Amino acid sequence: MYMEGMENLLSALRAAGEPTRLRILAILALGELTVSELTQVLLQSQPRISRHLKLLADAGLVLRYPEGSWVFYRLHENTALSDLLGEIIASLPEGDHDLQRDRERLAEVRAERAKRAQEYFAANAAQWDDLRAHHIPETAVETRFDELIGELTGEGQIELLVDLGTGTGRMLEIFAPRAARAVGFDISPNMLTIARAKIDETGAENCQVRQGDCANVPLENGTADIVILHQVLHFLDDPQRALNEAARITKPGGAVLIADFGPHDMESLRDEHAHRRLGFAEEEMQAMLLAAGLAPKTGNTLNAKDTPLSVAMWQADKTTRSADL
Repeated sequence: MYMEGMENLLSALRAAGEPTRLRILAILALGELTVSELTQVLLQSQPRISRHLKLLADAGLVLRYPEGSWVFYRLHENTALSDLLGEIIASLPEGDHDLQRDRERLAEVRAERAKRAQEYFAANAAQWDDLRAHHIPETAVETRFDELIGELTGEGQIELLVDLGTGTGRMLEIFAPRAARAVGFDISPNMLTIARAKIDETGAENCQVRQGDCANVPLENGTADIVILHQVLHFLDDPQRALNEAARITKPGGAVLIADFGPHDMESLRDEHAHRRLGFAEEEMQAMLLAAGLAPKTGNTLNAKDTPLSVAMWQADKTTRSADL
């Protein structure tokens, strides 16, 4: 065991002990990036950057997350080498010319990312605003989520908050300050572009977003304290699978929080907004949560005058007993 630990340490030191790889570690400390973005920041060829990243990944210093034809890289946060990695990055000279230029080019990459996000948002804003006009303002939903999270955590900090179907990252934007770590998953690269731009804007270094299917979340069992599903389930072919996954990644003593539409008859939403389900009745949601091995609490419904859609909210706990189901 001792020799294995020594070899891991030596491997990490060898991987980090090269100028370009040190620059990569320094820039990834500021947020996740693709290989293409790293080539823009470091002004080196993609094959060369890819070789350096492979060495860093093999040594356990960085993690890679495939997202369609892209691969995002981020510093490895949960490793025995985390303290060493932090010390290496902290030891880099602040006034180094190459590091300073890297940060300047990173700012340019982020600005371009934000521009793409704004263009996409502008192209879709009319459709989203049309849908929002049909139901209660989102601020009411956010306030209720805030109350539920407050009841669950008191004055304590959330160790890991997971937002499934994060969309534009609104839940992360609001609740990340209450978490040590916050991760959002979404299947849409366009939505993730917007979410990443928001994270860059707020400077929330404890946040990250990844491409991922709600029915196949790339997290270990029982890792999340709180899992949020905000206006997600009505888009899915099989919402039960998403609830099963939410239950799987929630740790015993944690909770799953859901906001979605109550039952309605607006068939136009199927064609105009790609809705698969026309809301969820209380009995149906309770049954799905129980089937996922969760202990549901009674939901509550938020209505607004002259709006055809109601928003229902549920809390389901992962009890010790339910964790064994």
